[in-house]
Amino acid sequence: MSLVVREEKDFKFVDEGEGQVLMLLHGLFGALSNWEGVVNHYKKHFRVVIPMLPIYEMPIKEAGLVGLREFTERFVAMKQLSNMIIMGNSLGGHVGILYTLANPDKVSKLVLTGSSGLFENTMGGSYPRRGSYDYIRERVAYTFYDPTVASKELVDEVFETTKSIPKCMRIVAIAKSAQRNNLALELSSIKVPTLLVWGLNDTITPPMVGHEFNRLIPNSELKFIDKCCHAPMMEHPEKFNQLVEDFLVRRTA
Repeated sequence: MSLVVREEKDFKFVDEGEGQVLMLLHGLFGALSNWEGVVNHYKKHFRVVIPMLPIYEMPIKEAGLVGLREFTERFVAMKQLSNMIIMGNSLGGHVGILYTLANPDKVSKLVLTGSSGLFENTMGGSYPRRGSYDYIRERVAYTFYDPTVASKELVDEVFETTKSIPKCMRIVAIAKSAQRNNLALELSSIKVPTLLVWGLNDTITPPMVGHEFNRLIPNSELKFIDKCCHAPMMEHPEKFNQLVEDFLVRRTA
């Protein structure tokens, strides 16, 4: 079942269910389909909100982590959200950390999976290389332990994105911003309970990155999923949801 995208003012977002807010922040190539397993599981007990980050629409001068954090702040203010659980994958985790550091009173818990912010392997070579479908398919498959998770629909979506020069310029600007924005000295300021879910076979943010986040965030715990790469919520949705649920139940706000 595909997710319904709503529009209000200048924002596009998913808003499903009722209860405490669980805000999901997607990555650089974060299709909404990446989160279907999470939304469908948690909307029974939470209000699940996904703001569509304006990665491809931002003014090029604002295309970076600060611009994405400010966008998230404007979205939260518009929807009047508070007492949120923030869950972010890859770049979305990085944005979630920056948001939490700047707005600690708005966040009750943090869930990071394959987050950037300390170290990441970029997709290699000329990133992203335009015009070669086979190259894009190979790079998307590299994100998953089981290459078949990289469906034709997902590869097509990334390929279409990389055909646009303006979109590519923004992708590169944001990726470089993420690499420059190292959070090692700031993570100790995160006081909320934090769950780190990492793929044991992550090639983009390897397991050592998960260990380093665990060392630097005071109130954090680290869980690994075997035979899993950079997107646990897609690759092993049931295991991922169970780990998150156990954490949310044990760490009641």
